[in-house]
Amino acid sequence: LSWSKAPLPGVFPPVRMKINDSEGHPSSSQQTLKGTSKWATSLENLLEDPEGVKRFREFLKKEFSEENVLFWLACEEFKKTQGKKQMQEKAKEIYMTFLSSKASSQVNVEGQSRLNETILETPHPLMFQKLQDQIFNLMKYDSYSRFLKSDVFLNHKKSEEQEENSPEAQTAAKRASRIYNT
Repeated sequence: LSWSKAPLPGVFPPVRMKINDSEGHPSSSQQTLKGTSKWATSLENLLEDPEGVKRFREFLKKEFSEENVLFWLACEEFKKTQGKKQMQEKAKEIYMTFLSSKASSQVNVEGQSRLNETILETPHPLMFQKLQDQIFNLMKYDSYSRFLKSDVFLNHKKSEEQEENSPEAQTAAKRASRIYNT
């Protein structure tokens, strides 16, 4: 779109509207991005998209660090857990899977040696937050940047672009354009 052209008589220029999200905050233009374009804007956007998580896990598996994203996801799920009994069970599962010295998918977090099973007796939704933040930062400043340069990401991006440029997609876009421009 070019904003410098004078509008035709009887035709109104496009109006720029402020769009707010559900919390009343101005909506960012990134919300209109999809797939790899959105993933490339931030690790947060990548982790909000199930397909992005799938591709990131695929990449991390090749780097032998898939446990990081699995731990992060488990912590996100844990925050939604209701009831003390369920929290204790999930907390123990997270501890045994990712934090214990005998963990099958141990993550490398600072202060891990001081962790022990007594923390599991009084669980609360944010009990793993500090450790989750460490893992998030590790992913954000280490593996995420490599992911954006990886074959996993670049091949997915290429296939997305091919889909967008396919004759079917262009025909659908032209039909939509006719519908909205009449």
